[in-house]
Amino acid sequence: MEPFVIRQAENGCELLMLERFMNACPAVTAGFTTRRGGVSREAFGSLNCGLHVEDAPADVVANRKLLAESLELPFESCTYAEQVHGKEIQVVGRGQRGAGNDSREKALQGKDGFVTNEPGVYLHALFADCVPLYFYDPVRKAVGLAHAGWKGTALQIAKATLETMSAAYGTKPRDVKAAIGPSIGACCYEVDDAVIARMDKALDKIAPKGGADDSDWPPFYEKKPNGKYKLNLQQINRQIMIKAGIMPSHIEISGLCTSCRTDLFFSHRKEGGKTGRMAAWIGLRE
Repeated sequence: MEPFVIRQAENGCELLMLERFMNACPAVTAGFTTRRGGVSREAFGSLNCGLHVEDAPADVVANRKLLAESLELPFESCTYAEQVHGKEIQVVGRGQRGAGNDSREKALQGKDGFVTNEPGVYLHALFADCVPLYFYDPVRKAVGLAHAGWKGTALQIAKATLETMSAAYGTKPRDVKAAIGPSIGACCYEVDDAVIARMDKALDKIAPKGGADDSDWPPFYEKKPNGKYKLNLQQINRQIMIKAGIMPSHIEISGLCTSCRTDLFFSHRKEGGKTGRMAAWIGLRE
């Protein structure tokens, strides 16, 4: 069953709610935006949440405010970052609350993963094909969010996020509930030998024989007749989570492909690079 359930807010925003997280703990809010229900125009129509994509900044801020309003969150508590496709994790306290919500210059700089145990701090990350990773520790009352493109996946950002939660809050991976959100699927994600070489190095650390050719493991990638590869970033991130100690039964995976569903999502690859960004969010309500 698809873990991200589409809902339309009263203000028109169409959102995908991570309802199992939220039903398990009413304090948690988590989900993913669609491209529908905002004010941006043309290639960025309409709920673009990215300030870095040549959209009108005022429209992007208006969209971010619409998102906060639809979730009944104070906009001044919504926190954003400048992402760099790395694996650096930011521990976010109340002092960083609201960073970057209306300005790239004020955003958390050079980070692709974020964790907090502070109620009233709402973490946001931006996507247009890359994989959103969600973490919730119901024992230590902490949450995390990570942005995993192929580079972040190869760097095992999921593991880095868990390690940061463990160091900061005493999180035990076996307690963590995780989710892997909508992203480009293996159906649409074609990569070359250079990317696969990087993936093989990561897979050597998390699965026998690199995983790709072992019948006991999921098909992390598949070679195509044209010499390129279909890459399954979702399954690789799932395996990294399992290797890091998260129970397989605690991991939810979306079946929605951002490239297949450009009616619903922005897709950097499908739309030739000129498009908007969805926002993933997670936080603990006050």
